[in-house]
Amino acid sequence: MLLAAAKRQTAIGAAAVAVIMAGASFAAVPLYRAFCQATGFAGTTQRAEASALPNQSTLTGRTIKIRFDGNMSPGMPWQFAPEVTEVPVKIGEKKLAFYKATNFSAAAVTGRATYNVSPDVAGKYFKKIQCFCFNEQTLKAGETVDMPVQYFIDPAILNDPIASRIDEITLSYTFYPVDERDRTQVESNSKTQG
Repeated sequence: MLLAAAKRQTAIGAAAVAVIMAGASFAAVPLYRAFCQATGFAGTTQRAEASALPNQSTLTGRTIKIRFDGNMSPGMPWQFAPEVTEVPVKIGEKKLAFYKATNFSAAAVTGRATYNVSPDVAGKYFKKIQCFCFNEQTLKAGETVDMPVQYFIDPAILNDPIASRIDEITLSYTFYPVDERDRTQVESNSKTQG
């Protein structure tokens, strides 16, 4: 009797650990993404409101070269590239850059852009006010669009002993197709849970 109770208790404990591990695996991706967005870890850029722009009269005049890069995942029928590949930017200055995307398929395609900056340490100082990467983008068959990103380099970069030495930052995007089946499942789950 005692042996059966101990086995049952062990089985319940093992099942509980399995459930906790499964839950943790589903939570890991959103938690990691939130961590990266909050800290700039792994070159994740920061979102900022236009009101967060530094006072223009206090700018130092120091510039950093910003390089732009655009990539497509395999199977994405778009061409995607920056309109200008590099620009000098004064630290704290609000800038606007454009990428151009063209859908070469015979049907509308929805894509989602992932992004990062390098070197990684610059991620927490690269602030985006507005970006096409904040939302999914749908291009009709044969459509070409300009996709803007409005950004600035936070003057706090000058107080970071490592990041203050940076003289070049690369902003890179990769577009992935959005799987409509995955989106339908996510929307269905959020309606059920919400």
